[in-house]
Amino acid sequence: MTRFVFDTNVIVSAVLFDNSVPSQAFIRALNHGSILISGSLIRELDDVLNRDKFDRYVSREERDGFLETLIRESDLIEITESVQVCRDPKDDRILELAISGNAELIITGDADLLVLNPFRGVQILTPAEFLKSPV
Repeated sequence: MTRFVFDTNVIVSAVLFDNSVPSQAFIRALNHGSILISGSLIRELDDVLNRDKFDRYVSREERDGFLETLIRESDLIEITESVQVCRDPKDDRILELAISGNAELIITGDADLLVLNPFRGVQILTPAEFLKSPV
């Protein structure tokens, strides 16, 4: 079973835009493996998804429901290794989650993460690249 880490930007796009490439990538990952999350990723998602600017796309209740489902259906990983390699230090948490959870793939649209592909054997792909790849 493949273990996936999704960056916040991809998850938010998947929530806001049905049938978007990020949404399709998220659904594909759910169908072919498990999604890994961490406490810091949950907190970041909660903060981002509760921004008023997203009210015009999806109701707050739907966003809250998505986050609750994500927490329930994902594998919560305790971060066991700290890394400091990304150009944007905030993105190190995605790498730490992938390493601590033995992920095979990171799905992101963030150039600061994509330039590291592969990172310690973990592939880092855009949602579009993931959809074109064999799982």
